[in-house]
Amino acid sequence: AAGTEGKQWIADLQTREQKRTGIPSLKVKYNAVFGYFIEITKTHLDKTPDDYTRKQTMANAERFITPELKEVENKVLGADERLKALEHEEFLNLRETVLEHLDAIQDTAAALAEIDVLGGLAETARLFDYCRPLLNESRNLYIKDGRHPVLDQNIGEEKFVPNDTALEPERNRVVLITGPNMAGKSTYIRQVALITLMAQVGGFVPAASAEIGLVDRIFTRVGASDDLAKGQSTFMVEMNETAVIVNSA
Repeated sequence: AAGTEGKQWIADLQTREQKRTGIPSLKVKYNAVFGYFIEITKTHLDKTPDDYTRKQTMANAERFITPELKEVENKVLGADERLKALEHEEFLNLRETVLEHLDAIQDTAAALAEIDVLGGLAETARLFDYCRPLLNESRNLYIKDGRHPVLDQNIGEEKFVPNDTALEPERNRVVLITGPNMAGKSTYIRQVALITLMAQVGGFVPAASAEIGLVDRIFTRVGASDDLAKGQSTFMVEMNETAVIVNSA
C-alpha cells in the first residue's frame, strides 16, 4: 500500500508543482542512478522555488530534489524492495512445494496431455467424418477417398476433391505422379504422408476407408533451393537429399 500510495503521490506532485511554480514544462522523473527528481528547463530556472535543492546540471535543464520528495521516494523504493523480497520468498516456497509433489504433478500433466490429445482426435474425427484405419503388418497402403487433413478444413466454400492411393510393394513400389503446375501433386503427396502418420499415432483419418501397414519412417523431399554456403546447386541439393532417403529407407 505504501508503494502504491507513494507512486500516486509522486504522479500528482508534477501537477501540483506546475501550478505552484508556474512552470508548465516542469517534470517529475526517475532513473536508476538519481532516483526521483524534478526537472526544470534552463529557460524557467528563474522561477525555481527556494526549497528546491539542485541535484544535477544538464545541458538544457536542471534537476532538483525536495525534502518531501526524498521522503516519499524512500518509502516507494523501500516498499518496492520489500515487495521483491516477498515475491522471491514466495517463489522459493512454491518451488519447494512443487519439488515435493513433482512425481504426482508430472504424472497428472502426462495424463491430462493424453486426455487432451485423445479428445482432440475424437472430436476432429466426429466433426469431419474421419474413418477408423485398418492397421496391419503388411507393406500395403490403400486409401479410399483420402483428403488432406488441413486443406479439407480450411478450403472455404470449395469442396476438397478426394482421391485414392494404392501401393503394393509386390506390384508397384514406386508411383510417378505427373501434372501441370498447381494441379495438386505436392498436396497429394503430403496428404498420403499425413494420413499415414495419423494412422500410426492411433487417430482416425480423413478418408472413406484406409488400410495401412505399420511404418517406422516417413521420408519427404519437397521444394527446391540451392545452398550457396556449401557451394551446392539446386540439383546437387536435390540429389543429396534423395540419396539420404534411398540409403536410409
